Amino acid sequence: MSTYLWITLGSALGGVARYALTRLTLDSSSSFPWGTILINVIGCFVIGFFGTLTFPGSRFEVPENIRLFVMIGLCGGFTTFSSFSLQTFDLIRTGELSRALANVVMSVVLCLGSVALGHMVAHRGNAIFAVAANQEEEYTG
Repeated sequence: MSTYLWITLGSALGGVARYALTRLTLDSSSSFPWGTILINVIGCFVIGFFGTLTFPGSRFEVPENIRLFVMIGLCGGFTTFSSFSLQTFDLIRTGELSRALANVVMSVVLCLGSVALGHMVAHRGNAIFAVAANQEEEYTG
């Protein structure tokens, strides 16, 4: 049962964060869904970074409930694929095909790039911390 509570808490916090960021980007998102793209890019970076940094067996391994809290709950509540889909459909429905295509291409490319960047940053961080830990062991040993 505690797993569901962790996911619920993460989803609630992610949803509140998404709403707050949407409100902050409201002015710039009146003609194009910049806020949704930003939210999805940030969420993709976080899931790529955290998923790699805390992978089972890694130096920063965390309990499974924490991974579920962040990756399923927080990122799931924060990212907005359903909003992206509705906004894209609305652009198509109103005849703005070039904007709809731009939204799809930018969202997919930027979000995949953000997952890859998050993964690379965490992977590099793991390597740096491993080297630092080995040097510390040599110094104190």
